[in-house]
Amino acid sequence: MTETAQNSFMAGWQKIARRIRVPLGFVAALLYLWQLAVHKPQPVFILWSLPLVLAGLWLRGYAAGYVKKNRELTMTGPYAHVRNPLYLGSILIAAGFAVALMSAAFAVALVAFFLLIYVPVIASEEAFLRDTFLEFEWYCARVPRLIPRITAARTPDGPRGQSGSFSFALYRKHREYNSAIGAALLYLSLLLGILLHSMHGK
Repeated sequence: MTETAQNSFMAGWQKIARRIRVPLGFVAALLYLWQLAVHKPQPVFILWSLPLVLAGLWLRGYAAGYVKKNRELTMTGPYAHVRNPLYLGSILIAAGFAVALMSAAFAVALVAFFLLIYVPVIASEEAFLRDTFLEFEWYCARVPRLIPRITAARTPDGPRGQSGSFSFALYRKHREYNSAIGAALLYLSLLLGILLHSMHGK
């Protein structure tokens, strides 16, 4: 396959990945519930999952209060530590629920979902940002994609300078509270799973 054909294929798949990532999220939830019917959740693993899930929810909520999609290249708040805090938060939440269920099949599905969907979507979004904001290359050189830097990257004065604080209005606008509601429902399903398996003597 030539380089042109490879680029064309990747561009096509990135477009598909953007369209199907939300529906596939519901598929992942159904897979989780199916695995829940097969495996009895263990309370100790549910407790172990809480730090990951809560950290992910906090990170997503924190990021949602800063990001101004397609209007501004956000470089403050969590975006001063990592370029994709929303995706990182989702990864932490998913990893937490994988720990809660301790299902190898679900863990494999999550890894495949990340590689086939998240990676090309992130690449597509970064291509858009690179074409839209002149300062994106400057930002990329200082802030990692998914593994956070410990100290915040400092934006200089001038055109690239940016200040900002958490906005609860932005949090509400992005409806990030839905993540917390979804997590609460999944934890409820885990507790119900324990009850149902115990009633059936599993």
